[in-house]
Amino acid sequence: MPDDLETASFLLRDYLFELPNHLIAQNPTDKRAESKLLVVDRRHGNVRHCRFDEICRFFSSGDLLVLNDTRVVPARLYGRKETGGAVELLVLDPYKDAERGREEGYECLLKSAKRPRRHTRIVLQNGARATILNEPRDGKAVVRFSMDEPLLEILEKIGQVPLPPYIHRNGNTPPCDDRKAYQTVYAAKSGAIAAPTAGLHFTHELLGELQERGVEIVKVTLHVGYGTFAPLRSEDIREHRMHPEYAEIPACSAQAIEQARIRSRRIIAVGTTVVRILEWAAAELGKVSPCAGLCNHYIYPGHRFCVVDAMITNFHLPGSSLILLVAALAGRQTILNAYQQAIERGYRFYSYGDAMLIV
Repeated sequence: MPDDLETASFLLRDYLFELPNHLIAQNPTDKRAESKLLVVDRRHGNVRHCRFDEICRFFSSGDLLVLNDTRVVPARLYGRKETGGAVELLVLDPYKDAERGREEGYECLLKSAKRPRRHTRIVLQNGARATILNEPRDGKAVVRFSMDEPLLEILEKIGQVPLPPYIHRNGNTPPCDDRKAYQTVYAAKSGAIAAPTAGLHFTHELLGELQERGVEIVKVTLHVGYGTFAPLRSEDIREHRMHPEYAEIPACSAQAIEQARIRSRRIIAVGTTVVRILEWAAAELGKVSPCAGLCNHYIYPGHRFCVVDAMITNFHLPGSSLILLVAALAGRQTILNAYQQAIERGYRFYSYGDAMLIV
Protein backbone atom coordinates (compact mmCIF):
# COMPACT_ATOMS: atom_id res chain seq x y z
CA MET A 1 0.00 0.00 0.00
CA PRO A 2 1.16 3.60 -0.61
CA ASP A 3 2.77 5.31 2.37
CA ASP A 4 0.75 7.96 4.18
CA LEU A 5 2.21 11.05 5.84
CA GLU A 6 2.78 9.22 9.12
CA THR A 7 4.62 6.23 7.65
CA ALA A 8 6.46 7.87 4.72
CA SER A 9 10.22 8.32 4.92
CA PHE A 10 11.54 11.75 3.95
CA LEU A 11 15.20 10.72 3.96
CA LEU A 12 16.86 10.66 0.55
CA ARG A 13 19.05 7.70 1.49
CA ASP A 14 15.93 5.55 1.81
CA TYR A 15 15.36 5.86 -1.96
CA LEU A 16 18.79 4.74 -3.09
CA PHE A 17 19.74 1.38 -4.58
CA GLU A 18 22.70 -0.22 -6.31
CA LEU A 19 22.37 -0.50 -10.09
CA PRO A 20 24.94 -2.33 -12.25
CA ASN A 21 26.13 -0.09 -15.10
CA HIS A 22 25.41 -2.72 -17.73
CA LEU A 23 21.67 -2.40 -17.02
CA ILE A 24 21.60 1.25 -18.14
CA ALA A 25 20.08 1.01 -21.62
CA GLN A 26 22.10 2.77 -24.33
CA ASN A 27 19.69 1.96 -27.17
CA PRO A 28 15.99 1.10 -27.40
CA THR A 29 14.74 -2.40 -28.15
CA ASP A 30 14.53 -3.27 -31.85
CA LYS A 31 10.74 -3.03 -31.67
CA ARG A 32 9.07 -0.59 -29.28
CA ALA A 33 6.49 -2.93 -27.80
CA GLU A 34 8.91 -5.82 -27.20
CA SER A 35 10.48 -4.35 -24.08
CA LYS A 36 9.92 -6.07 -20.76
CA LEU A 37 6.99 -5.03 -18.56
CA LEU A 38 6.93 -5.43 -14.79
CA VAL A 39 3.39 -5.17 -13.38
CA VAL A 40 3.13 -4.03 -9.76
CA ASP A 41 -0.01 -4.49 -7.67
CA ARG A 42 0.33 -1.57 -5.28
CA ARG A 43 -2.31 -2.84 -2.89
CA HIS A 44 -0.76 -6.24 -2.27
CA GLY A 45 2.84 -5.60 -3.32
CA ASN A 46 3.11 -8.57 -5.68
CA VAL A 47 4.63 -8.32 -9.17
CA ARG A 48 4.26 -10.03 -12.55
CA HIS A 49 6.79 -10.22 -15.38
CA CYS A 50 5.45 -9.72 -18.91
CA ARG A 51 6.26 -8.12 -22.23
CA PHE A 52 4.97 -4.65 -23.08
CA ASP A 53 2.84 -5.85 -25.99
CA GLU A 54 0.81 -7.84 -23.42
CA ILE A 55 -0.26 -4.66 -21.61
CA CYS A 56 -3.75 -4.58 -23.11
CA ARG A 57 -4.89 -7.45 -20.89
CA PHE A 58 -4.44 -5.22 -17.86
CA PHE A 59 -6.96 -2.69 -19.20
CA SER A 60 -10.76 -2.78 -19.09
CA SER A 61 -13.46 -1.10 -21.13
CA GLY A 62 -14.11 2.34 -19.65
CA ASP A 63 -10.52 2.95 -18.56
CA LEU A 64 -9.05 6.33 -19.51
CA LEU A 65 -5.45 6.47 -20.74
CA VAL A 66 -3.70 9.86 -20.66
CA LEU A 67 -0.70 10.52 -22.94
CA ASN A 68 1.81 13.39 -23.04
CA ASP A 69 1.99 14.54 -26.68
CA THR A 70 5.07 16.75 -26.30
CA ARG A 71 7.65 16.45 -29.05
CA VAL A 72 11.40 16.41 -28.35
CA VAL A 73 13.28 19.23 -30.05
CA PRO A 74 16.88 18.70 -31.28
CA ALA A 75 17.87 21.54 -28.97
CA ARG A 76 21.62 20.94 -28.65
CA LEU A 77 23.79 23.21 -30.79
CA TYR A 78 27.52 23.31 -31.45
CA GLY A 79 29.41 26.39 -32.53
CA ARG A 80 32.47 28.52 -32.01
CA LYS A 81 33.12 31.88 -30.45
CA GLU A 82 34.31 34.49 -32.89
CA THR A 83 37.66 34.12 -31.12
CA GLY A 84 37.70 30.41 -32.06
CA GLY A 85 36.82 28.49 -28.88
CA ALA A 86 34.24 25.69 -29.14
CA VAL A 87 30.86 26.23 -27.45
CA GLU A 88 27.95 23.87 -26.83
CA LEU A 89 24.46 25.29 -26.27
CA LEU A 90 21.35 23.51 -25.00
CA VAL A 91 18.20 25.59 -25.48
CA LEU A 92 16.07 25.07 -22.37
CA ASP A 93 12.87 26.82 -23.51
CA PRO A 94 12.51 26.06 -27.24
CA TYR A 95 8.71 26.11 -26.86
CA LYS A 96 8.79 29.87 -26.29
CA ASP A 97 6.79 31.95 -28.75
CA ALA A 98 9.07 32.91 -31.68
CA GLU A 99 8.38 36.64 -31.40
CA ARG A 100 9.00 36.61 -27.67
CA GLY A 101 12.15 34.63 -28.20
CA ARG A 102 13.49 37.20 -30.64
CA GLU A 103 12.88 40.00 -28.14
CA GLU A 104 13.91 38.31 -24.87
CA GLY A 105 16.25 35.59 -26.06
CA TYR A 106 16.27 31.95 -24.90
CA GLU A 107 17.65 30.40 -21.74
CA CYS A 108 20.53 28.06 -22.59
CA LEU A 109 22.97 25.78 -20.85
CA LEU A 110 26.51 26.63 -21.93
CA LYS A 111 29.51 24.36 -22.13
CA SER A 112 32.91 25.72 -23.09
CA ALA A 113 36.56 25.24 -22.10
CA LYS A 114 36.64 28.88 -21.03
CA ARG A 115 33.44 30.46 -19.72
CA PRO A 116 31.94 32.85 -22.26
CA ARG A 117 31.26 36.42 -21.16
CA ARG A 118 28.35 38.74 -21.76
CA HIS A 119 28.12 39.91 -25.40
CA THR A 120 30.15 36.90 -26.61
CA ARG A 121 29.17 36.09 -30.19
CA ILE A 122 28.89 32.50 -31.34
CA VAL A 123 28.98 31.25 -34.93
CA LEU A 124 26.71 28.25 -35.61
CA GLN A 125 26.08 26.13 -38.70
CA ASN A 126 24.07 27.28 -41.71
CA GLY A 127 24.99 30.91 -41.10
CA ALA A 128 23.11 31.13 -37.79
CA ARG A 129 24.66 33.24 -35.04
CA ALA A 130 24.02 33.75 -31.35
CA THR A 131 24.88 36.43 -28.79
CA ILE A 132 25.04 35.93 -25.01
CA LEU A 133 22.96 38.69 -23.42
CA ASN A 134 24.01 38.40 -19.77
CA GLU A 135 26.82 37.14 -17.60
CA PRO A 136 26.51 33.33 -17.46
CA ARG A 137 25.54 31.99 -14.05
CA ASP A 138 25.49 28.36 -12.90
CA GLY A 139 26.28 27.35 -16.47
CA LYS A 140 23.24 29.15 -17.88
CA ALA A 141 22.76 32.34 -19.88
CA VAL A 142 20.15 34.12 -21.97
CA VAL A 143 21.03 33.89 -25.66
CA ARG A 144 19.62 35.75 -28.65
CA PHE A 145 19.78 33.99 -32.01
CA SER A 146 20.26 35.96 -35.23
CA MET A 147 18.44 34.19 -38.03
CA ASP A 148 15.71 34.62 -40.61
CA GLU A 149 13.71 31.54 -39.61
CA PRO A 150 12.01 30.68 -36.30
CA LEU A 151 14.32 28.95 -33.82
CA LEU A 152 12.40 25.66 -33.97
CA GLU A 153 13.03 25.44 -37.71
CA ILE A 154 16.73 26.18 -37.23
CA LEU A 155 17.01 23.52 -34.53
CA GLU A 156 15.39 20.93 -36.78
CA LYS A 157 18.07 21.65 -39.40
CA ILE A 158 21.24 21.90 -37.33
CA GLY A 159 20.41 20.78 -33.79
CA GLN A 160 21.11 17.43 -32.16
CA VAL A 161 18.87 15.38 -29.85
CA PRO A 162 19.74 16.24 -26.22
CA LEU A 163 20.08 12.71 -24.91
CA PRO A 164 20.28 12.18 -21.12
CA PRO A 165 23.81 12.22 -19.66
CA TYR A 166 23.77 8.46 -18.99
CA ILE A 167 23.34 7.63 -22.71
CA HIS A 168 26.66 7.67 -24.52
CA ARG A 169 27.27 7.85 -28.24
CA ASN A 170 30.69 6.78 -29.46
CA GLY A 171 32.36 4.45 -31.91
CA ASN A 172 31.71 1.44 -29.68
CA THR A 173 27.95 2.04 -29.54
CA PRO A 174 25.72 0.45 -32.22
CA PRO A 175 24.16 3.10 -34.48
CA CYS A 176 20.77 4.40 -33.41
CA ASP A 177 18.51 6.99 -35.05
CA ASP A 178 17.82 8.95 -31.88
CA ARG A 179 15.72 11.54 -33.71
CA LYS A 180 13.18 8.80 -34.38
CA ALA A 181 13.74 6.47 -31.43
CA TYR A 182 13.77 9.17 -28.72
CA GLN A 183 10.26 10.29 -29.70
CA THR A 184 6.83 8.83 -28.98
CA VAL A 185 4.75 7.79 -32.00
CA TYR A 186 2.10 10.31 -30.94
CA ALA A 187 4.44 13.28 -30.38
CA ALA A 188 2.83 16.42 -31.78
CA LYS A 189 3.72 19.65 -29.96
CA SER A 190 7.38 20.69 -30.15
CA GLY A 191 8.99 21.96 -26.97
CA ALA A 192 10.57 19.20 -24.87
CA ILE A 193 14.30 18.66 -24.41
CA ALA A 194 13.76 15.20 -22.91
CA ALA A 195 11.31 12.51 -23.94
CA PRO A 196 8.36 11.37 -21.81
CA THR A 197 10.00 7.96 -21.93
CA ALA A 198 7.16 5.75 -20.66
CA GLY A 199 5.41 6.50 -23.94
CA LEU A 200 8.30 5.25 -26.06
CA HIS A 201 7.00 1.67 -25.75
CA PHE A 202 3.70 2.34 -27.49
CA THR A 203 3.01 1.70 -31.17
CA HIS A 204 0.03 2.92 -33.19
CA GLU A 205 -1.16 -0.69 -33.35
CA LEU A 206 -1.07 -1.10 -29.59
CA LEU A 207 -2.97 2.14 -29.03
CA GLY A 208 -5.53 1.01 -31.60
CA GLU A 209 -5.97 -2.31 -29.78
CA LEU A 210 -6.62 -0.47 -26.52
CA GLN A 211 -9.30 1.66 -28.17
CA GLU A 212 -10.93 -1.47 -29.61
CA ARG A 213 -11.14 -2.77 -26.03
CA GLY A 214 -13.11 0.33 -25.04
CA VAL A 215 -10.23 2.31 -23.52
CA GLU A 216 -10.60 6.06 -24.02
CA ILE A 217 -7.36 7.89 -24.90
CA VAL A 218 -6.75 11.60 -24.36
CA LYS A 219 -3.68 13.82 -24.53
CA VAL A 220 -2.13 16.57 -22.43
CA THR A 221 1.16 18.41 -22.91
CA LEU A 222 4.11 18.87 -20.59
CA HIS A 223 7.33 20.01 -22.25
CA VAL A 224 9.89 17.98 -20.33
CA GLY A 225 12.84 20.16 -19.30
CA TYR A 226 16.40 19.68 -18.16
CA GLY A 227 15.19 19.73 -14.56
CA THR A 228 13.94 16.17 -14.99
CA PHE A 229 17.58 15.09 -14.52
CA ALA A 230 18.31 17.47 -11.64
CA PRO A 231 19.55 15.54 -8.58
CA LEU A 232 18.15 16.09 -5.11
CA ARG A 233 20.71 18.00 -3.03
CA SER A 234 19.16 17.77 0.41
CA GLU A 235 18.91 14.71 2.64
CA ASP A 236 15.35 15.79 3.50
CA ILE A 237 13.39 15.20 0.29
CA ARG A 238 10.76 17.76 1.29
CA GLU A 239 13.26 20.56 0.69
CA HIS A 240 13.60 19.83 -3.04
CA ARG A 241 12.08 22.25 -5.56
CA MET A 242 11.08 21.19 -9.06
CA HIS A 243 12.17 23.22 -12.05
CA PRO A 244 9.02 24.65 -13.71
CA GLU A 245 7.99 23.16 -17.05
CA TYR A 246 5.33 24.39 -19.46
CA ALA A 247 2.13 22.34 -19.23
CA GLU A 248 -1.22 22.46 -20.97
CA ILE A 249 -4.51 20.57 -20.70
CA PRO A 250 -6.88 21.21 -23.62
CA ALA A 251 -10.60 21.55 -23.01
CA CYS A 252 -11.56 18.23 -24.64
CA SER A 253 -9.06 16.29 -22.49
CA ALA A 254 -10.01 18.11 -19.30
CA GLN A 255 -13.67 17.30 -19.86
CA ALA A 256 -12.96 13.61 -20.50
CA ILE A 257 -10.70 13.31 -17.44
CA GLU A 258 -13.16 15.06 -15.15
CA GLN A 259 -16.04 12.90 -16.40
CA ALA A 260 -13.95 9.80 -15.69
CA ARG A 261 -13.29 11.04 -12.16
CA ILE A 262 -16.99 11.71 -11.52
CA ARG A 263 -17.96 8.25 -12.76
CA SER A 264 -15.11 6.52 -10.84
CA ARG A 265 -13.56 5.17 -14.03
CA ARG A 266 -9.91 4.22 -13.79
CA ILE A 267 -7.46 6.91 -14.97
CA ILE A 268 -4.07 5.60 -16.13
CA ALA A 269 -1.22 8.05 -16.70
CA VAL A 270 1.54 7.29 -19.18
CA GLY A 271 4.62 8.59 -17.42
CA THR A 272 5.53 10.75 -14.45
CA THR A 273 4.96 13.89 -16.54
CA VAL A 274 1.29 13.05 -16.98
CA VAL A 275 0.93 12.25 -13.27
CA ARG A 276 2.40 15.63 -12.36
CA ILE A 277 0.26 17.67 -14.74
CA LEU A 278 -2.98 15.96 -13.68
CA GLU A 279 -2.28 16.21 -9.96
CA TRP A 280 -1.09 19.82 -10.46
CA ALA A 281 -4.34 20.77 -12.19
CA ALA A 282 -6.44 19.21 -9.44
CA ALA A 283 -4.38 20.89 -6.71
CA GLU A 284 -4.50 24.31 -8.38
CA LEU A 285 -8.09 24.32 -9.60
CA GLY A 286 -9.87 21.77 -7.40
CA LYS A 287 -10.66 19.72 -10.49
CA VAL A 288 -9.16 18.97 -13.88
CA SER A 289 -10.03 22.00 -16.00
CA PRO A 290 -8.51 23.44 -19.18
CA CYS A 291 -5.30 25.20 -18.20
CA ALA A 292 -1.87 26.29 -19.39
CA GLY A 293 1.13 27.49 -17.44
CA LEU A 294 4.33 26.55 -15.67
CA CYS A 295 4.06 23.36 -13.63
CA ASN A 296 6.53 22.74 -10.79
CA HIS A 297 4.34 20.25 -8.93
CA TYR A 298 6.49 18.01 -6.76
CA ILE A 299 5.13 14.62 -5.73
CA TYR A 300 6.83 12.53 -3.06
CA PRO A 301 5.70 9.87 -0.56
CA GLY A 302 2.79 11.00 1.57
CA HIS A 303 1.07 12.66 -1.41
CA ARG A 304 -2.66 11.97 -1.68
CA PHE A 305 -3.55 11.31 -5.31
CA CYS A 306 -6.66 13.10 -6.53
CA VAL A 307 -6.77 12.00 -10.18
CA VAL A 308 -4.39 9.17 -11.09
CA ASP A 309 -5.32 5.56 -10.26
CA ALA A 310 -2.54 3.75 -12.14
CA MET A 311 0.50 4.59 -14.23
CA ILE A 312 2.96 3.31 -16.79
CA THR A 313 6.55 4.35 -16.19
CA ASN A 314 10.17 3.39 -16.83
CA PHE A 315 12.80 2.51 -14.22
CA HIS A 316 14.36 5.62 -12.69
CA LEU A 317 17.60 6.86 -11.16
CA PRO A 318 18.27 6.18 -7.48
CA GLY A 319 17.33 9.14 -5.29
CA SER A 320 15.65 11.03 -8.14
CA SER A 321 12.38 12.99 -8.01
CA LEU A 322 10.99 10.37 -10.42
CA ILE A 323 11.50 7.40 -8.11
CA LEU A 324 9.98 9.48 -5.30
CA LEU A 325 6.86 9.95 -7.42
CA VAL A 326 6.42 6.24 -8.16
CA ALA A 327 7.10 5.46 -4.50
CA ALA A 328 4.35 7.93 -3.58
CA LEU A 329 1.90 5.95 -5.70
CA ALA A 330 2.95 2.40 -4.86
CA GLY A 331 4.80 2.68 -1.54
CA ARG A 332 8.55 2.89 -0.95
CA GLN A 333 9.17 -0.73 -0.02
CA THR A 334 6.94 -2.05 -2.80
CA ILE A 335 8.92 -0.06 -5.38
CA LEU A 336 12.33 -0.97 -3.95
CA ASN A 337 11.33 -4.66 -3.92
CA ALA A 338 10.12 -4.40 -7.52
CA TYR A 339 13.35 -2.68 -8.58
CA GLN A 340 15.40 -5.42 -6.93
CA GLN A 341 13.49 -8.06 -8.87
CA ALA A 342 13.99 -6.07 -12.07
CA ILE A 343 17.75 -5.92 -11.44
CA GLU A 344 17.94 -9.66 -10.72
CA ARG A 345 16.05 -10.44 -13.95
CA GLY A 346 18.15 -8.12 -16.11
CA TYR A 347 15.59 -5.41 -16.85
CA ARG A 348 17.01 -2.42 -18.71
CA PHE A 349 16.88 0.91 -16.86
CA TYR A 350 16.25 4.59 -17.62
CA SER A 351 15.10 6.34 -20.81
CA TYR A 352 15.62 3.56 -23.35
CA GLY A 353 14.91 0.86 -20.78
CA ASP A 354 12.00 -1.40 -19.93
CA ALA A 355 8.63 -0.47 -18.44
CA MET A 356 6.59 -0.82 -15.28
CA LEU A 357 2.81 -0.77 -14.89
CA ILE A 358 1.59 0.20 -11.41
CA VAL A 359 -2.05 -0.77 -10.82
